[in-house]
Amino acid sequence: MPAQPGVYLFKDRAGVVIYVGKAKSLRSRVRSYFLTSGSDDRYFIPLLDEQLGDIDSIVTSNEKEALILENKLIKDHKPRFNVKLRDDKEFLSLRLDVSHPWPRLTMVRRSSTEKRTGTKRAPARDTSRYFGPYHSGTAARRTLHVINKHFQLRTCTDKEFASRTRPCLQYQIKRCPAPCVYDVDPKWYAEQVDSVAKFLVGRHNELSVELNARMRDASKEMKFELAVVYRDQLRAIENVKEGQHVVSNDAVDRDVIGLFREGGAVEIALLRVRGGKLADVMTFLVKQAEIPDEEIVAAFLWEHYVTLDNAGFLASEVLVPIMPEGAGGIEQWLSERAGHRVHLLAPKRGDRAAIVAMANENAKHGFAEKRRASTDLHERLIKLQKTLRLEHFPHRIECCDISHLGGEGTVGSVVSMNDGVFEKKRYRTFHVRTVGAQPGDDATSPGGDDYAAMREVLARRFRRGANDEPKWSLPDLFVVDGGRGQLNVALAAARDLGLELSIVGLAKERETVGGEQLTDRVYLPGQKNPISLARHSQELFFLAQLRDEAHRFANHAREKLMKKRRFSKRSTSRRRALW
Repeated sequence: MPAQPGVYLFKDRAGVVIYVGKAKSLRSRVRSYFLTSGSDDRYFIPLLDEQLGDIDSIVTSNEKEALILENKLIKDHKPRFNVKLRDDKEFLSLRLDVSHPWPRLTMVRRSSTEKRTGTKRAPARDTSRYFGPYHSGTAARRTLHVINKHFQLRTCTDKEFASRTRPCLQYQIKRCPAPCVYDVDPKWYAEQVDSVAKFLVGRHNELSVELNARMRDASKEMKFELAVVYRDQLRAIENVKEGQHVVSNDAVDRDVIGLFREGGAVEIALLRVRGGKLADVMTFLVKQAEIPDEEIVAAFLWEHYVTLDNAGFLASEVLVPIMPEGAGGIEQWLSERAGHRVHLLAPKRGDRAAIVAMANENAKHGFAEKRRASTDLHERLIKLQKTLRLEHFPHRIECCDISHLGGEGTVGSVVSMNDGVFEKKRYRTFHVRTVGAQPGDDATSPGGDDYAAMREVLARRFRRGANDEPKWSLPDLFVVDGGRGQLNVALAAARDLGLELSIVGLAKERETVGGEQLTDRVYLPGQKNPISLARHSQELFFLAQLRDEAHRFANHAREKLMKKRRFSKRSTSRRRALW
């Protein structure tokens, strides 16, 4: 190996790339993996003896080029042991589209440059600003609500903006100046956009000074309504600042990274310190992270600030618990992305080290909370398995529901939950063909026959599962929304295909004992009397969640189908009239 900067690729015995790393010195870095010291705690080492077949290296002229090349090779080869920060989840961010003359703030899952365009042409360069990602949807929506309430940016889409002829309700309640209809001062609107950007990056003290000056100027000019707007914005900023805790006395903006590891699982905490106050805390779980800690830190810096377009959030200092390999190249790249000098530091003593220790404690706490939630989830599923006397542990549960409107537009839905989390990629809708009034078809059954509709939907769903189609694999437990009748229909549909599947029915029935009320009951195969579950029981939690989601999804599919048919009828009638 050469003693130069570059990238190294670990391959298994079949020649498949399993890990890509960068190094300031390829010889020193690759050699470190094979040192046999008693204190070697790198979790990657045991895997080398079992899987490593070959090592390739690519020399670059400097650390920055090695960093860029590493990212490209990771995208190309998708190695199994490289860290993926998002863990198959796309976090919410706030997008400020500054290319429009009247920008607005929206919530997005990813930047528009990451979306598939459907063509071979590369997408146009995205000039929007992104703020985030937010650790929860609630935090993102709460921030967006504060912005929309106090900073008066438009909330309508570009299409609505172009077609509107009179102001909407947002104008009436003083939350939008209605630039779609009225003549609004572009300079004043640009000030609002700039204030929103400073609010989102945490420059609260600077923004407070500016707003206070604008409020006084508006008062002197007798523009009291405008002064009230600035006053309310100041109050909103003060409310946010009250909830922040002072962690340093030097009022420096910092991003602090903490790390906690247990086996192959790593929790990363990111503390945003603005003006010496703790503005936000986010945690990220990285599974199967067998690589060294310094490489996890480097991967996090790249993934969070570069791949997720968060350079606008970068502070002047980034504190890390351990200095990553190629720190000089990372620091240079982050500085270019942020548009200002970024210092990457791994403090060992003093106030900065105390802040990093606090970040490590947050990472440890976040890991413990997620592990506890996972343990509670497992215990609840075990209790569900015992209550329903299931043969297999219910990792994946599916639920079916039927929706129609007076026998018209009959639709069936199947929703899925895996280990307590909804799997939307497994959601399915079925347009029922043999039941209900279908346009241009002769219905073989009268409208509103839920039993026949469910029989058709389940027969189609089970048939694909019986054919061992990967996307249609059968669940550990299947729930039908209904009582004994719906359960018998589901059992018959499975029996016709020779399937042995755990199926139960969940029905909401009236109970007159102790006052009339609705009670959920579970119907089991071969058992006459249903099981009445307590309203707040752990067993009912998953089943009720699934039933409600299946009901929502079925209604949504039915409304979409009916809307399509109505528009089709209108267009047909119009063509006939024109003819």
